[in-house]
Amino acid sequence: MKKTLSVEFIKSAAQPSDFPPPELPEVAAVGRSNVGKSSLLNRMTGAKRMAFVSKTPGRTQLINFFRVEERFYLVDLPGYGFARVPVAVRRRWEALVSEYLFERSELRLVLLLVDARREPMANDQQVLELLNNSGMSYALIATKSDKLSRAAMAKQRARLHSAFVANGEIPFITFSAVTGEGRKQIWNVIEKHARAPKRQPRTK
Repeated sequence: MKKTLSVEFIKSAAQPSDFPPPELPEVAAVGRSNVGKSSLLNRMTGAKRMAFVSKTPGRTQLINFFRVEERFYLVDLPGYGFARVPVAVRRRWEALVSEYLFERSELRLVLLLVDARREPMANDQQVLELLNNSGMSYALIATKSDKLSRAAMAKQRARLHSAFVANGEIPFITFSAVTGEGRKQIWNVIEKHARAPKRQPRTK
């Protein structure tokens, strides 16, 4: 995948009726509010401001759709966890994300982002359970790997792998938005799943 891609923002969705018509394969990124999701999307596409990087966790409260190279959508899901937002707003996010994960037929792959420096948290495990229940293919991406030494990263990788990866079929990639580590591997996974047949959505 080339370093800079043609990316077009399509729309933001506050409810399922706002989703764009299903026309291209979709790959979605989800993670805690401060996990570096926007930085990953920007680095992956080479676009400087494809996704808004906010210093305030939880600023992105919508599902944002970006068309890449007229081939597929990258979908930026609302962050979860540490966002300082009212409970009612957070519940609306969760309902919206659940609807998307369970019902969106064009969704081929979810990138589940976790901070490489942090221990697994309960809300990460909840999202993992949601993904498993939905029957959705996903990859685990450990972000901010440049913040750790090679030895520390190796130890943390073993911990994260034990906590999140139930079998060898789940891709597990360490990523740095600073150095670009993992970019090629993530694109390889995206390309593979973007070519997969459309799934039959499962209901809750």
